[in-house]
Amino acid sequence: MIRRLTHVLVLLAVLSAAACAVAADLAAPLPLDPAVIAGELPNGLRYYVRENAKPEQRAALWLVVGAGSVDEDDDQLGLAHLVEHMAFNGTENFPRQALIDYLESVGMQFGPEVNAYTNQNETVYMLQVPTDRPELLATGLQVLEEWAHRVSFEDEEIDKERGVVIEEWRSGRGADERMFDALLPIVFHGSRYAERNTIGDPEIIRTAPHDTLRRFYRDWYRPDLMAIVAVGDFDGAAMAASIRERFAAISRPAAPRPLLQPEVPDHDRVLYGVATDAEASNTMISLLFKHAPYQEATVADFRHGALGQLAVGMLRSRLAELSRLADPPFANAFAMDRRQGRTISFFTLAAYVKEDGVARGLEALTTELERVHRHGFTDGELERIKVELLRQTEQAAAEADKTESQRFARALMTHFLRGSPYPDAAQRLALARDLLPGITRWPRWTRGCASWSPRPAGS
Repeated sequence: MIRRLTHVLVLLAVLSAAACAVAADLAAPLPLDPAVIAGELPNGLRYYVRENAKPEQRAALWLVVGAGSVDEDDDQLGLAHLVEHMAFNGTENFPRQALIDYLESVGMQFGPEVNAYTNQNETVYMLQVPTDRPELLATGLQVLEEWAHRVSFEDEEIDKERGVVIEEWRSGRGADERMFDALLPIVFHGSRYAERNTIGDPEIIRTAPHDTLRRFYRDWYRPDLMAIVAVGDFDGAAMAASIRERFAAISRPAAPRPLLQPEVPDHDRVLYGVATDAEASNTMISLLFKHAPYQEATVADFRHGALGQLAVGMLRSRLAELSRLADPPFANAFAMDRRQGRTISFFTLAAYVKEDGVARGLEALTTELERVHRHGFTDGELERIKVELLRQTEQAAAEADKTESQRFARALMTHFLRGSPYPDAAQRLALARDLLPGITRWPRWTRGCASWSPRPAGS
């Protein structure tokens, strides 16, 4: 079931945040992790470098391309994913099998240390490189550069890889993926997203002319849509200098295609879909509420996000209580709010139910949401979740030196793709300590103090 919310998160209307109780400058930009060296080259490529010693003598080197299957032309369905595969089938300086041979020769394993993925919005290549020998780190950067603008696309290699991609689709896609594909036109009703699942059209993958594949690479693999993320056990200043030297020479097209921003249109009725599969191992129901993505640039935006965390956390607690009843309406349920595309986010309520318990589970979810909408939360619920959120933030700050490089890399990738902020753990803790005391239940707001209200979608 999908319905457009006229406000970002209707259940947040029960909370307010009194500005008079906040010492922070709400209009100030969010602080950024001071350990990150960030910059942009003249050709538009952006880079993010952070020293981190977990794991020791290893570095996460990622090439992030802000283009995916939603950017495919009608004759390219599935080719964004095929391009990703072709990056491992030969580049200018690593012809054919040479790249795989090199990576394996230095002990890197496909999966944990060499990986890539393509989805509707982006394509990401990930290496975890040993740093105990400087030449390995340098070659790791060279591999990213080769992928960025030197993939060979030999005719014979393209034809060999077509079958690999189709076989991956046949053998690797389970019931969940098949059911998701069936629901895609409902979830993204009326949008380009509804027509662009990543696996694409097997017939196009089998028969597309070689130049059709190369066209996707030429159009979308370009420096103004790319970022290099490097996090690991190395000298940060030296790494940033190497990135600037190596990647500045990549040319930017004189007239690049505009990056698509596909809208997911409103609809004036509730939409629903039912998907079944003989191999499905469970029954799940979901309620999805569409809304415009949050802004995440200022301290005020951070506070708004904290309101969402608190409200969703309280709702999760209520759903957990229902799941512990003697005769529960569902085995497990959850709530979350997540960006699902360049222009859309979904607030989701979902539950795992018995095969004959769909109606009862759906009623329980909608009843609890309506109860929150009408009556809000209690003071006790709010205080408990505030204490828990602060405890988690304090724990993250205390254990910041144990954070793995891959986690930092993912946060920096998300910043590049979505604009999400990257304060460090200490900065987040300071903000939480400053902002959480000023968040109260809506009926208790103080006249004369600015208070929070849901922002209309699109604002």
